[in-house]
Amino acid sequence: MSSQEQGALVSGVRPFAFTALQHPIVTTLLDQHRDLLADLLDGLGSPLHVVLPEIFEENITGLRQAFADAGAEVDILFAEKANKAACYVSSAAALGAGADVASTAELVKALAGGVPGHRIGVSGPEKDDTLHALAVQHNCVVAVDSISELRRLAATARLAHRRVRVLLRSRVDSQPGSRFGMADTERDAAVGLCLELAEHVRFQGFSFHLNGYSPEERATAANEMIEHCLEARRRGARSVDLVDIGGGLPMRYVDPPLWEEFLRQNEPAHYHGTKASRGFSFYPYGGPPPAQAARTLMGHPVDGDESLSAKAARTGIRFLAEPGRSLLDQAGFTVYRVQQVEDRRDTDGYAIVTVAGTSLSLCEQWFNTDYLPDPVLISAEPAGDEPFPACVAGSTCLENDMVTWRKIGFPRPVRPGDQLVYLNTAGYHMDFLESRFHDTALPLKAVVRLGDDGASPRWRLDGI
Repeated sequence: MSSQEQGALVSGVRPFAFTALQHPIVTTLLDQHRDLLADLLDGLGSPLHVVLPEIFEENITGLRQAFADAGAEVDILFAEKANKAACYVSSAAALGAGADVASTAELVKALAGGVPGHRIGVSGPEKDDTLHALAVQHNCVVAVDSISELRRLAATARLAHRRVRVLLRSRVDSQPGSRFGMADTERDAAVGLCLELAEHVRFQGFSFHLNGYSPEERATAANEMIEHCLEARRRGARSVDLVDIGGGLPMRYVDPPLWEEFLRQNEPAHYHGTKASRGFSFYPYGGPPPAQAARTLMGHPVDGDESLSAKAARTGIRFLAEPGRSLLDQAGFTVYRVQQVEDRRDTDGYAIVTVAGTSLSLCEQWFNTDYLPDPVLISAEPAGDEPFPACVAGSTCLENDMVTWRKIGFPRPVRPGDQLVYLNTAGYHMDFLESRFHDTALPLKAVVRLGDDGASPRWRLDGI
């Protein structure tokens, strides 16, 4: 059997085409401005992250509208942990959105990017005194995880002669084993302590941490927090009117039918080596769009036929939301230069494409996974008659440094110097696990705006 014939059928399985959705701005850049992308890659190095704040801004506007359409009063705080690019924080500030932070550095970036302190939420477990002090000085709202943290925070506010805004983070009934938040007894004691420390603590409501992407489960958890607010009011905390629902809004990378077909066809033969036999934990790539998930969340019935948003309106409760990945939907992509190609089609049935860079620049927020959408190949070669099957490896000496474990059916042979564009990588993929392994420089981020005419995109390096 020839290499070409083997390439069309890898271990008896044709490579699965997993085509990512593309925003029109992304399509325009890839179709009409390839020379610009090539120049940026030449000048700034591989891999290169291209960040698109105008799509991020579009996402904020769309999510706000979805919450409003559902009848909910929701303030959006961009979860900075999803991407370190400063341009997103500046865009959030320009649109009057806030920021969710969990470190002193993130809080400083939010303030420097123009987000006022009263629009910043401070989360994270058992925050240190430096972060507490900065939050107190700038009137941020602080989600407190324990009574000990509440006492430390109140002491910081007392020394500063200020009153700190506080949410109590509570464990939800569906995830009682979570390490985040307070169980029932501690939460009840914390409410009492907030009342005792009212001179220094402005107790505003409750928050929670929830694993997973189910809008229905998040609605149930939010309803629990509303009940905690009502109970706190009965105990004398009359100003309690705020529930932080966190993030966890799913987003859509591919069309849902394609996702379902992938799940039906997925098998170990689709992957390099023995990785797949040990299992993967995949993000739900074919989930609902964020706006749809927001409407589902707020419209979910929580007490009989009453929706979450209706109950919140009836009881005078407003919400904070901390979306990260969902606000970054389509708002960036990552470009790698192909460094070398090892053609193993005669022996293994597929090639290994090595790129300049590592898998640490294209990661999920958990380790046992693979980034599934097919990269776009930019090449001078014409398309072939059969797919060119290949996985994609990073350029380190680690066996597990695979940018893509899954064998991709490229439309033409991949050559050194070609570019691989991984789409929709702004949410968690770009810099969550970035590292200077082998003493290499961290990838740069180019901020690109297409502009109204679409003919002359402008770019700059990210940074305040």
